[in-house]
Amino acid sequence: MEIFKSDKIYNFMGKRLPFLGLSSLLVIASIVLLFTKGLNFGIDFAGGTIVQVKYEQKAPIDKIRNTLKNTNYSNASISEFGSPEEVVIRITGSSSDIANDIGDEMHVLLKSTGDFEIRRVDIVGPKVGGELREKGIMALSLSLIIILIYVSYRFEWRFAIASILALAHDIIIAMGAISLFSIEVNLDILAAILTILGYSLNDTIIVFDRVREGVQTSKESILEKIVNESVSRTLSRTTLTSLTTFFVVSTLFFFGGEIIHGFAFTMLVGVIVGTYSSIFIAASFLVELKFSISDFRSKEADKIKRQKEKDKLRAMYEQGTM
Repeated sequence: MEIFKSDKIYNFMGKRLPFLGLSSLLVIASIVLLFTKGLNFGIDFAGGTIVQVKYEQKAPIDKIRNTLKNTNYSNASISEFGSPEEVVIRITGSSSDIANDIGDEMHVLLKSTGDFEIRRVDIVGPKVGGELREKGIMALSLSLIIILIYVSYRFEWRFAIASILALAHDIIIAMGAISLFSIEVNLDILAAILTILGYSLNDTIIVFDRVREGVQTSKESILEKIVNESVSRTLSRTTLTSLTTFFVVSTLFFFGGEIIHGFAFTMLVGVIVGTYSSIFIAASFLVELKFSISDFRSKEADKIKRQKEKDKLRAMYEQGTM
């Protein structure tokens, strides 16, 4: 199935500067948001306690706040969770006494607010939260390093730098959106960020593979023309893949419930930004890094020559002539 005509070449590289300018503005705005507003770290990373409560009637959020105001849980934040009958009580920092059953305490404290049941109690100590945050940053850093090594080995160092810049572009903008909409950052969000890395890299590698193929087989000596042809050839495939993923993630976002809302939101942003960067940004970085077609073809010719010499020596050895 083709959305775009396979024989039509779009001039993506002729418009790369406006797209790079737009991306620069988005990245700068995201960085400013991350340094000024920061991230809303959830219990997983900040430490604390989550109590999920389901009422038989609409949850009296104001009454819950007033009830907890003069207790050890005065710093708790209460918000609706998925339906008007359910609420989540988030208590940042360590609880006053981990040995006590917080679920039982909440039963006693909230007895006057109506008929309810405690559906979930999650406790994460601040030390554990700090360790999870450090390991999350380490996971992202190691992923980028391994990707850099892999792409350098499979392609050429300029391809690797371009792919890492495109991935950093996607992650920063996604994190900026998370900060802008105050999405709670937990392990689900970390999983979404790592998924975005793999998704965006896959699209970028397909584009770069087609660029390398074009450099090897085409007689064209202008990189921008080869890139335009390569991106145009993969445009239908990239669009179909992205639309399929977008529809699935949109369904999760709108109908998956509150518990998966943050993950789905991050994936939505990641799919949109990752598709945009694969088409307009990754190859633009390759052009800006002054990738040399003549040097690449010369290296490929040397590889083919050495391989032929090895094959010739192997054949002579097998025939007993050396």
